[in-house]
Amino acid sequence: MEKTANLINQTEANVLHTYNRFQICLEKGQGTHLYDTDGKEYLDFAAGIAVFALGYGNEAYNNALKDQVDKLIHTSNLFYNVPLGEAAEKITKASGMDKVFFTNSGTEAIEGAIKVARKYAYLKDGSNDHEIIAMNHSFHGRSLGALSVTGNAHYQDPFKPLIGGIKFADFNDLDSVKAQITEKTCAIILETIQGEGGIYPATEEFLKGVKALCEENDILLILDEIQCGMGRSGYMFAWQKYGVEPDVMTVAKALGCGVPVGAFVLNKKTAEKSLVPGDHGTTYGGNPLATRAVCTVFDLFEELKIVEHVQQVAPYLEKKLDELVADYDCLVSRRGQGLIQGVVVKDRKPGEIINKAIENGLLIISAGSDVLRFVPPLIITEKDVDEMIEKLKKSLD
Repeated sequence: MEKTANLINQTEANVLHTYNRFQICLEKGQGTHLYDTDGKEYLDFAAGIAVFALGYGNEAYNNALKDQVDKLIHTSNLFYNVPLGEAAEKITKASGMDKVFFTNSGTEAIEGAIKVARKYAYLKDGSNDHEIIAMNHSFHGRSLGALSVTGNAHYQDPFKPLIGGIKFADFNDLDSVKAQITEKTCAIILETIQGEGGIYPATEEFLKGVKALCEENDILLILDEIQCGMGRSGYMFAWQKYGVEPDVMTVAKALGCGVPVGAFVLNKKTAEKSLVPGDHGTTYGGNPLATRAVCTVFDLFEELKIVEHVQQVAPYLEKKLDELVADYDCLVSRRGQGLIQGVVVKDRKPGEIINKAIENGLLIISAGSDVLRFVPPLIITEKDVDEMIEKLKKSLD
């Protein structure tokens, strides 16, 4: 306990306090479990906020990164490097899209997508007064650009003025989107499954309707797959379930399974008529270590049949969560897709339940103000689901 207390005190003394961290210090992981500095074991149903899709201690993943560290970690984008083209090809093959720009994070991927949309519109008419439609209750990141398209005043208000030309519509309400479209609209941005806003999947009618509006008006459709992408929905990318390909897609989180890496991906039309040399750049984005992680993740997804596994285990998780909702008056409903699930809580604060869960050796997180979020490693089994339910019941009781 003294070791943990000292580590926590050291962090609080030197790290800017922008997170109210849980009072445990994690030290190592194996499979679907994490261990703190006191040796306590936790079943992980948070996966570093939907990042560690392959679980902890995957030998093939670890060895690939160790091998790359010994070869080359960084070169800058002034030169080619070995894993870069391979990683980009794997993303374009999995998505059916055309070009990739690697970033260091999901937020940076959103920034790039915004620039793509504005440049695409600028090349059409030479004006720079174009508008982007975003969704209420969305979350796209913490930088000023990403905040500008994040539909939550709580995150935005202290940092205004943000970038201009942003309008908001209601998610899954096509009429509200139509009402915001003008001749200045250059893009519509939305999460295929809203994550931080409370785990809301897009309806097929809504997503196809937005796509039709974009095609009719030559508006770019930007789909944020940062949290719901990379197999989590039961499809490599959640939009593939609907057959609605975006013009620009943003990915991150499980793209590197722990190594910080994101990307924005463009279809052919957008890639040919947007960013050119000098328009955008990054020092670290696409470096050999990050892109080797991406290559390895795609290889292991294929070898372990991760997407198929999610499709097999997700119905069991949904069934068990539905039974839990039926058994407890403080739980209202479940919603989600694949292994991104949320349970709505009433008359109790999610944080209270999460703290109890930590005491009982279970890591879960919240979404919005009243939702328990379940985004485990994609390798979980029915046995892990049973263990989670047992620990969560103990926490609820």
